[in-house]
Amino acid sequence: MKPINVGLLGIGTVGGGTFEVLARNQEEITRRAGRGIVITMVADQDLERARKLVGKAAAVTGDAFEVVNHPDIDIVIELIGGTTIAQQLILKAIENGKHVVTANKALLATRGNEIFAAARKHDVMVAFEAAVAGGIPIIKALREGLTANRIEWIAGIINGTSNFILSEMREKGSSFETVLKEAQRLGYAETDPTFDIEGIDAAHKLTIIAAISFGIPMRFKDAYIEGIANLTAADIRYAEELGYRIKLLGITRRTAKGIELRVHPTLIPKRRLIANVEGVMNAILVQGDAVGATLYYGAGAGAYPTASSVIADLVDVTRMHTADPEHRVPHLAFQPDQLSSVPILPITEVETSYYLRLRVYDRPGVLADITRVLADSGISIDAMVQKEPSAGEEQVDIIMLTHLTVENSVNVAIARIEDLPVVAGKVTRIRMEQLGAN
Repeated sequence: MKPINVGLLGIGTVGGGTFEVLARNQEEITRRAGRGIVITMVADQDLERARKLVGKAAAVTGDAFEVVNHPDIDIVIELIGGTTIAQQLILKAIENGKHVVTANKALLATRGNEIFAAARKHDVMVAFEAAVAGGIPIIKALREGLTANRIEWIAGIINGTSNFILSEMREKGSSFETVLKEAQRLGYAETDPTFDIEGIDAAHKLTIIAAISFGIPMRFKDAYIEGIANLTAADIRYAEELGYRIKLLGITRRTAKGIELRVHPTLIPKRRLIANVEGVMNAILVQGDAVGATLYYGAGAGAYPTASSVIADLVDVTRMHTADPEHRVPHLAFQPDQLSSVPILPITEVETSYYLRLRVYDRPGVLADITRVLADSGISIDAMVQKEPSAGEEQVDIIMLTHLTVENSVNVAIARIEDLPVVAGKVTRIRMEQLGAN
């Protein structure tokens, strides 16, 4: 049978890994796909480097539109990134009747609804396993493996840079700024690390996960996003003393009022497996009504892990290439006309528990004043620790863990607590999740 011809847009780290793995495992991949899959054209701005990588195995061009317009290309792999030229190229490929494989989470999270609509119109597939958690096959698990389940909630460590920073801060007691510089030196963080440390990258991925899990359109603009830049070594140490670890989690949950879609630092019990995921690794915990809790762990980035997902998509598309479009797996798991308009819950309406750290003057009656404010807002305390003042200091840290409460109640209470004359500075608030079955 005639091989599937593939055009590769971008042969950087992931593109190079994809080209290499596809060539190295060609025989095994052909046996699985039922026909050969061959990259015959490569587009990259660095022509010299591209030609060095592919040799005579594929034609090389500096014009990506030459690839998406070529009549002999069946599948286009988009690994350029960004949300401008990449979108134009993908939409043009779709218009030309070509299937698309992409790792572009930012584009899908913000423009995915338009892209999938175009793909349905032209009866082509858009595959994106590599867009979330690198080599972990979480998209296929949610879209196919767990299709019998009503997904209840998902919590994931889906940004390796942030996880590395938090792991190092906990292990070494270093400041955020110190560990960020080390992450940049090691190549785990970009020169401009904003997308990683501010939670934006994780929110892009969470948006995709939520859409597939709950049958909703991409709703990135409705996500609550909070990064890790303000976390201190002291809070990480206090959390550890209380039996918790702090991770940057993407959390999406089905509730009676709507869907939670939030990324923020989170205290989770040390006994949970996901709390022990360290370094640049990713992990995603999925709670289904039938299967219970399932955990997916692995490398969230890198040339070969991400290439693994890209090629898995190539094989899937090849297998379904001639299938009736009505019989293909829907892009967002649910049939397009069955997507739900259920709202995304504002963060003020989310119910969870909280870690509160207060810097107070060591005077009689301080705790009574603070607990009175919390009680007035209907917030009950699960645990509390008061640290001893250092020699010569008149201020101490008080750490409180609350029971479940609504975020808006905590906001009101914090504002009142910060107005107390016995409280010095701002209250540190970090959300908590038990991540148990219930």
